[in-house]
Amino acid sequence: MPAAANSATELASVYRDLHAHPELAFHETRTASIVADRLRALGYDTTTGVGGTGVVGLLRNGDGPTALLRADMDALPVRERTGLPYASTAHGTDSDGTTVPLMHACGHDMHVTCLLGAAAVLAEDRSAWRGTLMLVFQPAEESGCGARAMVDDGLYDRFGRPAVVLGQHVAPLPAGLLGLRSGPAFATSDSLTVVLHGRGGHGSRPETTVDPVLMASATVLRLQGIVSREVAGSATAVLTVGALHAGTRGNVIADRAELHLSVRTFDPAVRDTVLSAVERVVRAESAASGAPRDPDITTTESFPAVVNDPEGCALTRRAFDARLGPGLVVDPGPVTGSEDVGVLADAAHAPCVYWLLGGADPAAFAHAEDLAAFERIARDLPSNHSPHFAPVVEPTLTTGVDALVAAAHAWLPAQS
Repeated sequence: MPAAANSATELASVYRDLHAHPELAFHETRTASIVADRLRALGYDTTTGVGGTGVVGLLRNGDGPTALLRADMDALPVRERTGLPYASTAHGTDSDGTTVPLMHACGHDMHVTCLLGAAAVLAEDRSAWRGTLMLVFQPAEESGCGARAMVDDGLYDRFGRPAVVLGQHVAPLPAGLLGLRSGPAFATSDSLTVVLHGRGGHGSRPETTVDPVLMASATVLRLQGIVSREVAGSATAVLTVGALHAGTRGNVIADRAELHLSVRTFDPAVRDTVLSAVERVVRAESAASGAPRDPDITTTESFPAVVNDPEGCALTRRAFDARLGPGLVVDPGPVTGSEDVGVLADAAHAPCVYWLLGGADPAAFAHAEDLAAFERIARDLPSNHSPHFAPVVEPTLTTGVDALVAAAHAWLPAQS
């Protein structure tokens, strides 16, 4: 049975409220409070403050396995430009102490709302399953630290070890569709900070300086050759320089430049190749520029690829087909975005099944005549982390609730 129609309006209201009140990693106190209150009202044994601001809800329903269903809660330092009536105007303080605008630009508000909806459906119909539901509302996915923080805080020692880790991520697929891929599904992520050291001085006398802006510019360009010239065409890697900070005004040559890099890979050997090449290029460009000291290269975040269990995917897909109807699950191919949900599965030594939840307006795809047209339309839509990213509330919400309920039923046996 699909998610109850009489809950759709209430859940949509919860979603809009969460969207309007985003919170940064490890600051999700308001979100966690809403989650905890609703879980307790549904009869879940609820614990807050796990791994900082995480929430765990347990619902025991007789003998049987434990299924972990996970949603992430944190938002991003992005100024929202969707124009929605419930758009965020919130601000917060980032890890550097800077005041930044906040937005749920990656759909974690949708993830939380869907899991709350599934929590209600599963609690209302305990005759359909037995075992234990472990609902994990995780902080700090965007920093890649939240899953590890919950594990290190004794997640499995305190609440038991699950037989499976399940979850979903909203994406610009047509709402009503799910994207499920067996095997390597989401990429390994490595974030690096590079500090290039120059020698500052007056903009009118560059010959007395070592210009870190020129050094950084050459480094950025050279880094782009790693994927195109050092990674085989049959392999996958992405290297992005997402930020470059240097200087304060046009007539002052700074003494340092800072780069922030994001590297995504699937194959450990390709990862090693790319990371080694990054270090080689950065050090070589620094030396070529005559830098007064070696650059600083620091890994700030690193979390593994999400590898979906093949047998688990087949089992879960059959449940999706039975509940949502056939033909609504597609293979999205390997996703170069990253997720730390795999940390939860690895720590539990449990299979992972993690899928994409379509959130784009289906009308946008109405005139797609073939796969190429479909993919072209998808590329043109606002993607996750865009200030314009805004999943349509329905049928995204209902589909997301039904997917989580179906997945739980697939792994928790029916009452005998």
